[in-house]
Amino acid sequence: MSPRQDNGAAGEGPVILLRRGRYRVRLAESDADLAAAQALRGRAFFGETGPSDADGFDPLCRHVLVEDDAGGAPLACFRYLWLEDGAAITESYAAQYYDLSRLDGFGGPMLELGRFCIRPGPSDPDILRLAWGAITGLVDSGGAKLLFGCASFQGTDPARYAAAFAHLRARHAAPERWRVGEKARERVRFPEEGADARAAMKLIPPLLRTYLGMGGWVSDHAVVDRAMNTLHVFTGVEVAAIPPARVRALRAITD
Repeated sequence: MSPRQDNGAAGEGPVILLRRGRYRVRLAESDADLAAAQALRGRAFFGETGPSDADGFDPLCRHVLVEDDAGGAPLACFRYLWLEDGAAITESYAAQYYDLSRLDGFGGPMLELGRFCIRPGPSDPDILRLAWGAITGLVDSGGAKLLFGCASFQGTDPARYAAAFAHLRARHAAPERWRVGEKARERVRFPEEGADARAAMKLIPPLLRTYLGMGGWVSDHAVVDRAMNTLHVFTGVEVAAIPPARVRALRAITD
């Protein structure tokens, strides 16, 4: 199914993106599905007793759930926004916080990923693998050329992540032609010194490590998001630049 297609008429049954063993990945198709995703996001972002997480971009996005066939609440979720090309970049969630004007000229479809989370507690690694398999299917079916989003570091104290931020600036800065500008009122520029790859890998969140493993690049600063209690970093992955071995591994999940 192409990401640009409608989710299907009510009553046609869930749109299954991927199924492996006891798990399935499907598109949310009802208000109840969206509420379940928002509840999971709230638990992941704000703790077990935290509120559901919802914002004004939820109605604009499509939402994906990873579930156990036995039933119950979602095990993981994410949302995505499909953009036909860089001219639509201002419609993205990330454009609230970053000057993305250099990406205006990016040719080809783009997929913004957001609110990616897994149920807190012990987790089967296959859950994350299936989520990425579903994303791979969306990219391939729609011909996306760029994946992008905001990768979050927990908390708003940049000092604890100094080694990671310096490493990102030294090793994973965006190409000059796509350089991300500053826009948010509260932001933290990455230090020019103090890069430590070993220390950085212990600090960089798993989702961002996955992006970097696919050849991803980042902004040169983090945005302070006090509502979400995070420092988030713009991240882009050019699909054509993903290492062939990683592409094969991702596509193997969908076979």
